[in-house]
Amino acid sequence: LNAVAPVLLTGALAQLLAAKPSDRPRIVANLSARVGSVGDNRLGGWWGYRMSKAALNMATRNMAIELKRKRVLAVALHPGTTATALSAPFQKGVRPEKLFTPEFSVECMLKIIESLEDEHSGHLYAWDGELIPF
Repeated sequence: LNAVAPVLLTGALAQLLAAKPSDRPRIVANLSARVGSVGDNRLGGWWGYRMSKAALNMATRNMAIELKRKRVLAVALHPGTTATALSAPFQKGVRPEKLFTPEFSVECMLKIIESLEDEHSGHLYAWDGELIPF
Protein backbone atom coordinates (compact mmCIF):
# COMPACT_ATOMS: atom_id res chain seq x y z
CA LEU A 1 0.00 0.00 0.00
CA ASN A 2 2.76 2.48 0.88
CA ALA A 3 4.36 2.16 -2.56
CA VAL A 4 1.70 0.76 -4.88
CA ALA A 5 -1.12 3.24 -4.15
CA PRO A 6 0.96 6.38 -4.89
CA VAL A 7 2.30 4.80 -8.09
CA LEU A 8 -1.18 3.88 -9.31
CA LEU A 9 -2.60 7.29 -8.38
CA THR A 10 0.23 9.18 -10.06
CA GLY A 11 -0.13 7.04 -13.16
CA ALA A 12 -3.87 7.71 -13.27
CA LEU A 13 -3.34 11.48 -12.85
CA ALA A 14 -0.29 11.89 -15.09
CA GLN A 15 -2.29 13.13 -18.07
CA LEU A 16 -4.18 15.66 -15.93
CA LEU A 17 -1.00 16.89 -14.27
CA ALA A 18 0.53 17.71 -17.64
CA ALA A 19 -2.66 18.93 -19.35
CA LYS A 20 -2.31 22.71 -19.03
CA PRO A 21 0.86 24.75 -19.52
CA SER A 22 1.78 26.69 -16.40
CA ASP A 23 4.50 28.99 -15.13
CA ARG A 24 4.57 26.93 -11.94
CA PRO A 25 5.40 23.23 -12.07
CA ARG A 26 2.89 20.70 -10.84
CA ILE A 27 4.03 18.62 -7.90
CA VAL A 28 3.62 15.03 -6.83
CA ALA A 29 4.44 14.87 -3.12
CA ASN A 30 4.65 11.35 -1.73
CA LEU A 31 4.38 10.79 2.00
CA SER A 32 7.45 8.74 2.80
CA ALA A 33 9.48 8.31 5.99
CA ARG A 34 13.09 8.55 7.08
CA VAL A 35 13.01 4.83 7.85
CA GLY A 36 12.73 4.24 4.08
CA SER A 37 16.20 5.65 3.53
CA VAL A 38 18.70 2.88 2.85
CA GLY A 39 21.57 5.31 3.44
CA ASP A 40 20.19 6.55 6.77
CA ASN A 41 19.26 3.15 8.24
CA ARG A 42 21.28 2.76 11.44
CA LEU A 43 18.80 0.82 13.58
CA GLY A 44 17.30 -1.91 11.41
CA GLY A 45 13.90 -3.30 12.33
CA TRP A 46 10.50 -2.58 10.81
CA TRP A 47 11.45 -4.61 7.75
CA GLY A 48 8.13 -4.47 5.90
CA TYR A 49 7.52 -0.78 6.60
CA ARG A 50 11.11 0.19 5.73
CA MET A 51 11.00 -1.78 2.50
CA SER A 52 7.67 -0.27 1.45
CA LYS A 53 8.93 3.27 2.04
CA ALA A 54 12.22 2.48 0.25
CA ALA A 55 10.13 1.27 -2.70
CA LEU A 56 8.14 4.51 -2.58
CA ASN A 57 11.40 6.49 -2.62
CA MET A 58 12.53 4.61 -5.73
CA ALA A 59 9.14 5.23 -7.33
CA THR A 60 9.48 8.93 -6.50
CA ARG A 61 12.87 9.05 -8.22
CA ASN A 62 11.38 7.33 -11.30
CA MET A 63 8.41 9.71 -11.29
CA ALA A 64 10.77 12.69 -11.15
CA ILE A 65 12.72 11.48 -14.16
CA GLU A 66 9.70 10.58 -16.27
CA LEU A 67 7.41 13.48 -15.30
CA LYS A 68 10.15 16.10 -15.72
CA ARG A 69 9.38 16.02 -19.44
CA LYS A 70 5.90 17.32 -18.58
CA ARG A 71 7.10 19.95 -16.05
CA VAL A 72 5.89 17.92 -13.10
CA LEU A 73 8.11 17.60 -10.02
CA ALA A 74 8.06 14.59 -7.71
CA VAL A 75 9.38 14.52 -4.15
CA ALA A 76 9.13 12.26 -1.13
CA LEU A 77 8.48 13.89 2.24
CA HIS A 78 9.19 12.68 5.77
CA PRO A 79 6.68 14.30 8.15
CA GLY A 80 8.71 13.69 11.29
CA THR A 81 7.35 11.64 14.16
CA THR A 82 3.71 12.61 14.13
CA ALA A 83 1.28 11.87 16.96
CA THR A 84 -0.93 9.31 15.23
CA ALA A 85 -2.01 5.73 15.88
CA LEU A 86 1.00 4.51 13.85
CA SER A 87 3.51 6.17 16.18
CA ALA A 88 1.56 5.53 19.42
CA PRO A 89 3.48 2.34 20.38
CA PHE A 90 6.85 4.13 20.48
CA GLN A 91 5.93 7.73 21.39
CA LYS A 92 7.34 7.24 24.91
CA GLY A 93 10.86 7.17 23.44
CA VAL A 94 10.39 10.39 21.46
CA ARG A 95 11.47 13.69 22.97
CA PRO A 96 8.40 15.96 23.36
CA GLU A 97 9.82 18.60 20.99
CA LYS A 98 10.24 15.91 18.29
CA LEU A 99 6.67 14.57 18.49
CA PHE A 100 4.55 16.68 16.14
CA THR A 101 0.85 17.24 15.77
CA PRO A 102 -0.52 16.27 12.37
CA GLU A 103 -1.28 19.95 11.74
CA PHE A 104 2.34 20.95 12.37
CA SER A 105 3.67 18.20 10.10
CA VAL A 106 1.32 19.21 7.29
CA GLU A 107 2.22 22.89 7.69
CA CYS A 108 5.93 22.07 7.44
CA MET A 109 5.49 19.83 4.40
CA LEU A 110 3.37 22.46 2.64
CA LYS A 111 6.17 25.00 3.12
CA ILE A 112 8.58 22.58 1.45
CA ILE A 113 6.16 21.92 -1.41
CA GLU A 114 5.65 25.66 -1.97
CA SER A 115 9.41 26.25 -2.19
CA LEU A 116 10.27 23.43 -4.60
CA GLU A 117 12.31 24.12 -7.71
CA ASP A 118 13.29 21.80 -10.55
CA GLU A 119 16.52 20.70 -8.84
CA HIS A 120 14.59 19.42 -5.80
CA SER A 121 12.65 16.86 -7.81
CA GLY A 122 13.46 13.21 -7.19
CA HIS A 123 14.65 13.61 -3.61
CA LEU A 124 13.51 12.86 -0.06
CA TYR A 125 13.10 15.78 2.35
CA ALA A 126 12.40 15.86 6.07
CA TRP A 127 9.72 18.06 7.60
CA ASP A 128 12.34 20.76 8.25
CA GLY A 129 13.69 20.77 4.68
CA GLU A 130 16.69 18.53 5.40
CA LEU A 131 17.72 16.45 2.39
CA ILE A 132 17.66 12.78 3.39
CA PRO A 133 19.71 10.32 1.34
CA PHE A 134 17.73 7.60 -0.40
